Amino acid sequence: MTLSSNAAVEQVILPPVRDLGDGFKVRRALPSAMRRMVGPFIFFDQFGPIVFRVGEGQDVRPHPHIGLSTLTYLIDGEIVHRDSAGNMQAIRAGEANWMTAGSGIVHSERSSPEARRVPSALFGQQIWIALPTAVEEIAGHFSHHDAQSLPVLTGEGATLHLVAGMGFGAKSPVPVYSDLIYADVQLAAGARFQIPPEHIERGIYIVSGGVEIVGQDGVFGDTQLIIFRPGAEIILQAQGPTRFMMIGGEPLPEKRYIYWNFVSSSRERIEQAKDDWRNQRFPGIVGESEFIPLPADPPNVTWKD
Repeated sequence: MTLSSNAAVEQVILPPVRDLGDGFKVRRALPSAMRRMVGPFIFFDQFGPIVFRVGEGQDVRPHPHIGLSTLTYLIDGEIVHRDSAGNMQAIRAGEANWMTAGSGIVHSERSSPEARRVPSALFGQQIWIALPTAVEEIAGHFSHHDAQSLPVLTGEGATLHLVAGMGFGAKSPVPVYSDLIYADVQLAAGARFQIPPEHIERGIYIVSGGVEIVGQDGVFGDTQLIIFRPGAEIILQAQGPTRFMMIGGEPLPEKRYIYWNFVSSSRERIEQAKDDWRNQRFPGIVGESEFIPLPADPPNVTWKD
């Protein structure tokens, strides 16, 4: 849905829901048919909420990436990250895992054996940020940031956790490569929150609750991605207790291609990555032998341009 009557809102995207089995649902807000990117953000998934029974859990087998950084942020639960650079790290609610793929990295995401011994919940988001061309081919690396290391700003019924990037006079320790912001914002009922125009492209994904834009018509609700017009004055008012993720940043000057788990400014580079994964030339993860095969190209639809 594209809006023209609201001067502050450029687009509203309602992500489709995919059920991956056993009630594990994923909502993909980016890329969509209407919008591929917001700033450098090229992929936005929300997974869950789900409660696993005893013995169950998440099992995302080893798979590759190039040309991007992944940002994993949990609202509830735990995931164990492993990658081909030798990193193993559990991430829990309020923490951030940042993995830069660069020239190529392989990772898996699974529930721990301890979590499978009891019923366990999982709810969170995974974001992909396209890398600037100057660093598209850097060596892959990983960093973990616990909740205490991330800036927290409070006031007038609002609490903001700055997960990545810069904004509101604060800077996250997550090592980003471009101008961006990714923040977890919680508002009390009736609270107002101003989104400054310091980032060219801006949007919010509503996790729960709802907001209206002061001075304009319309209420926006949970699971919607609202993209604002550049430079527009945005003051939100919460319609009940509300939580949303704020994203934004400067758009990259070059076009980005996306195919499966690969992002690049070059189609040829993605073709190389496809061939490398097909022939198992990516590095492996110690202790893991499973992997997700390269999907077949759909008939007549090879690229998301």
